[in-house]
Amino acid sequence: MNQFFDVHYAVSILPALLHASLYTVLITIVGFAIALVLGLLLAVLRRSHVMPLAKVVAFFIEFVRSTPLLIQVYVLFYVLPLYGLTMSALTAGTIGIAVHYACYTSEVYRAGLNGVARGQWEASCALSLSPWRTYRSIVLPQAIRAVIPALGNYLVAMFKDTPVLSAITVVELMQQAKNIGSNTFRYLEPITLAGMFFLVMSVTFAYFVRRLEVRLRLP
Repeated sequence: MNQFFDVHYAVSILPALLHASLYTVLITIVGFAIALVLGLLLAVLRRSHVMPLAKVVAFFIEFVRSTPLLIQVYVLFYVLPLYGLTMSALTAGTIGIAVHYACYTSEVYRAGLNGVARGQWEASCALSLSPWRTYRSIVLPQAIRAVIPALGNYLVAMFKDTPVLSAITVVELMQQAKNIGSNTFRYLEPITLAGMFFLVMSVTFAYFVRRLEVRLRLP
């Protein structure tokens, strides 16, 4: 136990860390899926010609982006139960991180939508296409291709932000590593293994995003 890095001890705690890592990956995948859909909805509503609606959505986006994720998940888990809305730590954490990153992805979507040539919108109007069909068939296919790299960056950032949820008792990878360290008073091995897992998974996510970008690239 006096050696710098105890390999046998690291191997013994690996199953517990891998089990906790499933929660980390689950939160990231579910949260990012919600963020992609909600972010697109927010971006479209912010571009609405109904100015009161557009301003309310813009205020919400800027408010969420300007406040820390930690405070937001604290409100969801500790404050809302005072008003009758109770959620499990995992649910509150997933919703909190999803809404937080939805506001960031909405700005990415908005940039992509603004980058679509004005002539595309005018041609859609000339063809009497409905707004829904214009977005679905003409605008979004062009806009999303351009913003895939930025969305991929937020996927990796969300994955690395999951340790914040340990503040509301979500036992994800980092929380499990800290629990193991506090029980054995050896933090080097669990923290190192957790860091290696984050590194490997971040590189893996980035690789798949890059492959998707290449696959969807226009000739």
